[in-house]
Amino acid sequence: MSSPEKLRQLLASPEIIVIPGVYDCLSAKLVEQLGFDVAATSGFGIAASTLGVPDYGLMTATEVMYSVSRIAQSLTIPLIADMDTGYGNALNVMRTVEDAVRSQVAGIILEDQEFPKKCGHFEGKRVIPTEEHVSKIKAAVAARGDSGLVIIARTDARAVLGLDAAILRGRAYIEAGADVLFVEAPQSVAELQAIADAFTGVPLVANVIEGGKTPQLSAIQLQEMGFKIVFFPLSTLLAVTKVMKSCLQELKAQGTTANFTEMVDFSDFKELIGVPEYLQIEKQFEV
Repeated sequence: MSSPEKLRQLLASPEIIVIPGVYDCLSAKLVEQLGFDVAATSGFGIAASTLGVPDYGLMTATEVMYSVSRIAQSLTIPLIADMDTGYGNALNVMRTVEDAVRSQVAGIILEDQEFPKKCGHFEGKRVIPTEEHVSKIKAAVAARGDSGLVIIARTDARAVLGLDAAILRGRAYIEAGADVLFVEAPQSVAELQAIADAFTGVPLVANVIEGGKTPQLSAIQLQEMGFKIVFFPLSTLLAVTKVMKSCLQELKAQGTTANFTEMVDFSDFKELIGVPEYLQIEKQFEV
C-alpha cells in the first residue's frame, strides 16, 4: 500500500489522527518508533533547524523539498508535507506537487497566504484572493495524477478577514477538489466549533501550537467537536530546545554532563538510528 493510500485509509477511519510535527529524520524516526500513524513536516521547524531563522518564507522550494524527501525516505508511515504557498502560481504548485509525489509524500498542505508567507500564529499575515488559491488547488489536483496524494487546503483568512470569510474560503477550496480543510488559528473554542459545524462530513484540521492562538484542546475534545486531524507541529522542536539548552547550561557551568540525567542512553540512540542493522550488513560484505 502506498503512503497516500495509507493516509486515505486513516482518514476513512472513525478516530481522530494525532500527528506530531517533525523537522528532521531523527524527530521523524522517534515519531514512528513511538507508534504514531502519521508524521508531518513543520515549515517552522525546518526553517529554525536548517537556517536558524523564523518561518517568514525564507526557505526556498528546493531547500524545503530536500528536507522533506529525506524525511519521507526515513519513514515507513505516511508523511504530510508543509508546502507553504506552493512557491508561486498554479504552475509552480504543479511542480511542487510533482516533486512531492516523486518523494513518496502522502499529503501536502497548501496555504492561501501571500508569498513570502509567515507562520500561521505570527502577526502581519496577508492572503491572496480566493480565486487565486482555488486555481492553485485545482492545479494541485491535476498534477497529482493517479498518485492519490492528499491535498490539504489551508486558509489563513481568519487573522486577516475574520472567521466568516475563512469559512467561505474553505467551502471554495473543498469545491475546488481539496481532500481536507485546514482553517488556521481560530482563537477560541467557539470558533473551533463554528468551523466544525460549517463543514459536516469534511475532514478538518486543528493545529495546536503551545503558546499559539488556538486553544490547546486534547485530541478527544477535538474529535468530539468534529475534527479529523490534530497537528502538534512544534511540540518536538520546543521540547528538544528546552532539554538541549539545559544540557548546555550544565556543561557550561560544570564542565561536565556527568550529572545531567535528561539524556537518552547511548545504546538506545544507536538502536534508534539503526547501528545494529548496519553492523550486520557490514559483516555480510567483509573481505
